[in-house]
Amino acid sequence: MADAFRFLSRCSRFEADRYSAGVEPFITEEHRAFRRSVRDFVENEILPHANEWDEAGSFPRELYLKAGKLGYWANGVDEAYGGLGYTDPFLITILAEEMARIGAGGIPAGLGSNAIALPPIAAAGSDELKAELLPRLVSGEAIGALAVTEPGGGSDVASITTRAVRDGDSYVVNGEKTFITSGIRADYLTTAVRTGGEGASGISLLVIPADLPGITRTPLEKMGWWASDTASISFTDARVPAYYLVGAENMGFLILMANFNFERLMLIAGMNGASRVVYEDALEWAKSRHTFGRPLSSRQVIRHKLVEMDRQINAAKAVQDILAWRLSEGDSPVAELAEAKVTASLTMEFCAREAAQILGGASFIRGNRVERIYREVRVNAIGGGSEEIMRDLAARQLRI
Repeated sequence: MADAFRFLSRCSRFEADRYSAGVEPFITEEHRAFRRSVRDFVENEILPHANEWDEAGSFPRELYLKAGKLGYWANGVDEAYGGLGYTDPFLITILAEEMARIGAGGIPAGLGSNAIALPPIAAAGSDELKAELLPRLVSGEAIGALAVTEPGGGSDVASITTRAVRDGDSYVVNGEKTFITSGIRADYLTTAVRTGGEGASGISLLVIPADLPGITRTPLEKMGWWASDTASISFTDARVPAYYLVGAENMGFLILMANFNFERLMLIAGMNGASRVVYEDALEWAKSRHTFGRPLSSRQVIRHKLVEMDRQINAAKAVQDILAWRLSEGDSPVAELAEAKVTASLTMEFCAREAAQILGGASFIRGNRVERIYREVRVNAIGGGSEEIMRDLAARQLRI
């Protein structure tokens, strides 16, 4: 068993490495260069510390600054604010796939909070707001979080109850948010608030500096994603300067919906990347582990498990690439993204289970990627829209 643990601690590279083989459709040399730079970042800055940070339930804030130098949050942000000047969905998928190789989802989730907090500001914020916030968020100097989910609302964004009332040159905010990634360490909260009547048409987006009086943040302990902080946040007469409004009042729902396409693509790619991680680790284990005088990989039942894992991953990845291409062409495939998220979470669940079966008892001991990814299946199947919500969204889009 000691040899097993030594093997698992060494599992930090894709041996098959299909993602960087240069055979993906739509991928340019610029994309490949970006993948190499992200892979180096993961190999050098994160993997040596991944298990330590996961067990500690946090990672150093300086990692945001290192990620900022990599261009982690530059996609979709104007050059004037430190961004690329354009949006490339394939950079989103490449980043998510490579970060999945960490095998500790709390680290990319924590870093990724900026990636979902800043797009609404980049898309609809005033020039004053962009100039103040975007350079700091893109560089990693500041941390952002998206605060939408509420204790009584879940995925039903249109029913949020956190209210912001205009009072002179400020909004006074009262309410509560929960399951907020980076909710404790965030400097700014891109927050869905109700400024009008009931339903989607009464929702606005307000960036709330997290250190304002009247804000209380409570950490939540989780099944997985240990290295990311997750919080419940309460607002009690928190007074927010009115210029922190993103877009027009009562137009926040539409801004959020536009943001969800790219967030779901990021989640899909991360899940497909995690599925590939557990497949690769299970494959290497099966080749090196001997049972009754033969490699485990020589057993037909194990070979079939591995083939089925590979088959499902390849199918999910093909759909992912097509959707990234459609987004790059200006399409908005809402139904297909919802379906693809379900496919990716079911694939991840299957692959994590089969990998654990192949590793046997070693998968039940903390400190390896299969163990960590196995306990992160549920958050991926629920976060960003649960499988049930995604199916219902797809049905509405398809007018079923």
